[in-house]
Amino acid sequence: MKSIALFGATGSIGSSTLDVISHYPERYEVFALTANSRIDELVQLCKRFKPKIALVADSSRQQELRASLTEQGLSGIEVWAGQRAMAELAQLPEVDIDVLAIVGAAGLVPTFAAAQAGKRLLLANKESIVCGGSLLMKTIKETGAELLPVDSEHNAIFQCLAGADEKARADARLILTASGGPFRLRKDLSAVTPEEACAHPTWHMGQKISVDSATLMNKGLEVIEASWLFGFDPDRIDVVVHPQSLIHSMVQYADGCILAQMGAPDMRTPIAYSLAWPDRLDGHAQRVDFSQVGSVTFEAPDLDRFPQLAYAYEALKRGGATSIVLNAANEIGVQAFLTRQIGFTDIARLCRRLMDTFIPEAPATLEDIFAIDAMARVKAQEEIAQWLR
Repeated sequence: MKSIALFGATGSIGSSTLDVISHYPERYEVFALTANSRIDELVQLCKRFKPKIALVADSSRQQELRASLTEQGLSGIEVWAGQRAMAELAQLPEVDIDVLAIVGAAGLVPTFAAAQAGKRLLLANKESIVCGGSLLMKTIKETGAELLPVDSEHNAIFQCLAGADEKARADARLILTASGGPFRLRKDLSAVTPEEACAHPTWHMGQKISVDSATLMNKGLEVIEASWLFGFDPDRIDVVVHPQSLIHSMVQYADGCILAQMGAPDMRTPIAYSLAWPDRLDGHAQRVDFSQVGSVTFEAPDLDRFPQLAYAYEALKRGGATSIVLNAANEIGVQAFLTRQIGFTDIARLCRRLMDTFIPEAPATLEDIFAIDAMARVKAQEEIAQWLR
């Protein structure tokens, strides 16, 4: 029996994780559930899974969570709150597996805490690696923590690299696949609405990730992430658009042979693989029927319409704090787009502006990462304010 702390339980990855866990009560118990501010949803999950700890990241809502749990007859569940509590939870000896499904830079605290404690991390938080890749991988090497990527693309690469020795890896290339998002065939993106950007053609995801997929920023973040996770230079990482989302990523070896990981576009599959690794569990996702698939297609990404993918490669090559700046600018831009302050193409415009004007020194500590991230967000908000005058 493995005990699990699920960070970001009310999001789409959290929901898929709980669905997988629910099929294996003899293997897994939910020790703790966390949410940022969605109290009602967190309480309902607590009612179903009966964790020992419920945590709300927004400290001002701790009493509200406690009262809501008491109303449901769940007063025996401990109520925690705040960033420091998240770090403590990630390091509890009673927890065997930390599932990091928090969206955005807020996921850095529990991710680094879990790594420092030598835990098994199921990581679905891109920003932890995008912003702190060097420090995080160094920590994992020092503590012996196990990092298993949950993102379908990186999970696919992890599987395709299984058994490859150092020489084979050194001569290989990574090929990340992208669905192309909802605007793959749309030429004019100037009038895109938040509703359109959030309507992903193949994946069901939260708003922020859906917008990132629509701009291809999501794929750019994954390029940065793959470089740190697997030790590949950006020149050995390719991106190809594959609208059917059947092949989740590939590895091409020196002899030209390509290994591809395939499956239905369902996050339960990589989650189940990561939970049980090196064993395999049935994630209860839909099985692929090749007689019904028809054709699969591939095409190059359009970097003119989706420049943020190119910005990610640039940030990775420039190094230092550039990825932190890019990520922060994108988060601020996406939020401003979702609240209709700026247009869809202005997200990329904001990222370009910040990368050109804010060039801080490389971070040496987690505190440095937060400081650079905070300053980049301030500068991004100031830039938007100037546009709105």
